[in-house]
Amino acid sequence: MISSMNAKHHLPPALRRTLRAALPGALALGVLASPAVAGAAPAMPRLPDVPAVPGSDGIRLPAPGTGSDLPAGLPNRDQVNDAIDQSGIPVPREARDAIGRAFPEAPKPAPKPAPAPKPAPDRNAPPASPCPKTARVCVDIDNARTWLQQDGRLVHGPVPTKTGRAGQETPRGTFHVVRKVKDEVSREFGNAPMPYAVYFTNNGHAFHEGSLDGESAGCVRLNHADAKRFFEFLQVGDEVFIY
Repeated sequence: MISSMNAKHHLPPALRRTLRAALPGALALGVLASPAVAGAAPAMPRLPDVPAVPGSDGIRLPAPGTGSDLPAGLPNRDQVNDAIDQSGIPVPREARDAIGRAFPEAPKPAPKPAPAPKPAPDRNAPPASPCPKTARVCVDIDNARTWLQQDGRLVHGPVPTKTGRAGQETPRGTFHVVRKVKDEVSREFGNAPMPYAVYFTNNGHAFHEGSLDGESAGCVRLNHADAKRFFEFLQVGDEVFIY
C-alpha cells in the first residue's frame, strides 16, 4: 500500500525510516496483518488513535516530529499498555515489550512547586491593639505594657509599666500631651520624685519614672531608661491612647 502512494504523498525521510524499521516487527507481531490473516486470528487490541498518513486509508501513523526519527504525537508507553490491558486479549510479554519499545515513555509528573516562604515578621509593626496610628504613645492597662509609635510604626517598646490602683485608676481614652517637666516632684505625695514627667491630663496624670513593684495613684510608671526615652520622644500636643 505504501509503495502505491502517489508521488505528491511521499513521506518525509524521517518518517520513511521509522516506517521501514517498524514494518518487519509489526508484521511479525500481527500488528499489520492482512485481511485473510486478521480474519483467522484474534485482532490485536486497538491502540490509541494517531493521525493518518496523508493519502493513505490503510495505515495510521503519527505526524512527523522534529529532532528525532520517532514522530511527535505518539501515544506514550503507558497508554499503549493500558489499551492492551483493557482489550482483554492475551499478548505475550515479548510482543508487549516489542510494542512498548516503539513508543516513548510516559512523561514523569512535574515536581510540586516548593511552598512560598513565609514573610518575615515585621519587627517595626506595633502589637495588635485598638490603638490608632495617629497616637504617638499607646498604653495597654490590662497587659501592663506601653509603647511609642509614629505613623503606625513601632518606635520603642512594648515596655512594662504600672498604672493606677482600684479607686485611683488611670483614665482610659484619647488624650494629648499638655506639658513636660524633667525633674518633677509630687507635692501631693510629699515631694516624691517624678523624673521625666510627661503630663497627658490637667489632673496630674503623667508618664514618669517610678517603681514597677506596685500600682500607682493614676500615673503611668516606667523604669528609668524608658521614662527618659518617652520624655525625649513625646512633645506637647502628641496624641496619647490608653485602653
